[in-house]
Amino acid sequence: MSARGEMLMQAPAAAAPGFDHVRDWVFDLDNTLYCASRGLFDQIDQRMGAYLMRLFDTDAETARRIQKDYFHRYGTTLRGLMLNGEIDDPDDFLHFVHDIDYSSITPNPALDAALARIGGRKWVFTNGSVSHAENVLSRLGVIDHIDEIFDIRAADYVPKPHAAAFDAFFGRTRIAPRAAAMFEDIARNLEEPHRRGMVTVLVDHPDNADSRCLCAQGGGAGSMEHVHYRTQDLSEFLTDITQTGKQA
Repeated sequence: MSARGEMLMQAPAAAAPGFDHVRDWVFDLDNTLYCASRGLFDQIDQRMGAYLMRLFDTDAETARRIQKDYFHRYGTTLRGLMLNGEIDDPDDFLHFVHDIDYSSITPNPALDAALARIGGRKWVFTNGSVSHAENVLSRLGVIDHIDEIFDIRAADYVPKPHAAAFDAFFGRTRIAPRAAAMFEDIARNLEEPHRRGMVTVLVDHPDNADSRCLCAQGGGAGSMEHVHYRTQDLSEFLTDITQTGKQA
């Protein structure tokens, strides 16, 4: 495995599992299937701030404090707003924050080729919406590889990392966790997949500010024992595990 596809050990004496048994490949969307340096989620972040400024009739600094507090405590800003009874229509929020410019996302031939080589089903499991995922996947040129998109609506607006979101996901897809792998950009979102027996991969790009902030605060990162692998380049990582002719 290349330097950017760094393997993390489950425990000091135990090697991380391989991928030869994996039949279902589950990918987060934002800052996972595309690089955080594209700045797409920065736009979403700004739109969330604008929504909260309008909702609470407050300034940008206060809106950002609320936004990040809810994200860290509840998994998403939307979840915090819903639990605190501050919005009636979550779809209005999703439509507003995903009204962005997708032009920074361009076709990724390397990812396209890597996904084509992988045997088994491919899923997107996102805390965003189906329409947002479709926009991103289409721009990347990989939408034809994805069997299904499971979004925040399908999870009844309960986001990762909550166990109920994974209950809903596995209930709908009938995936066997011990024959599946999960790719995520936020370490705490891999705790539940690891607990259920999935192979876990952290897509750990240095430009992902929210992920690094959560790790610095101990937001589910801890000793990282729930992370089997870590990479800064998803396309390269997937290529590494398939080029030998087997998923291992």
